[in-house]
Amino acid sequence: MLKKISWDEIWQASQDTVWMMAVSLAFTFVLGLALGIVLYLTSSRLLLRQPAVYGVLSVVVNVLRSVPFVILMISIMPFTKWITGTSIGVEGSIPPLVVAATPFFARLVETSLREVDRGVIEAAQAMGASKWDIVRRVLLPEARTGLIAGITITAVTLVSYTAMSGVIGGGGLGDLALRYGYQRFQTDVMLVTVVLLIVLVQILQTAGDLLVRRFSRK
Repeated sequence: MLKKISWDEIWQASQDTVWMMAVSLAFTFVLGLALGIVLYLTSSRLLLRQPAVYGVLSVVVNVLRSVPFVILMISIMPFTKWITGTSIGVEGSIPPLVVAATPFFARLVETSLREVDRGVIEAAQAMGASKWDIVRRVLLPEARTGLIAGITITAVTLVSYTAMSGVIGGGGLGDLALRYGYQRFQTDVMLVTVVLLIVLVQILQTAGDLLVRRFSRK
């Protein structure tokens, strides 16, 4: 049954999927962490409470999270082409992946920071810590396990997004599944790509769970 499969193409598609996920995750972590911190600070009575700023950012985040990924990917094609010079292939898939995952991760960051004990923040303020010190030495260390769990969820979500990018020829396992499994009715290729995506998700989730247990204080 598997004799007609081009394993070279499967290997190349697997590498493309991992590359898209890894690069997108790196950008998402940096941008989402910064956006999540700003969301938390501007909503906190103890720090930089700015209702207007928080309201605008919150609406932007909610709008981006509300748009289905396939529609978002197609609607920002001009922006993607401006950034990478192409709107297809591996390079053309990374910008929409980052745009879709950043607000998602930012909300997870904001939620993790909200779970930090207010008493710890008040104690740091009483000792004269600046707002930057509170973020760097109190909030981020205290929310560490929540942030690790959040980036794990985001990584798994990005894997599913990379599969959907195959709709516009984004490369990777999703693209291979559509071209061979759907358009040419090669069920064997479809099954192999699905199994590989499941394995990748399991690896990411297991690694994330291990890190959470490693850094958990409970």
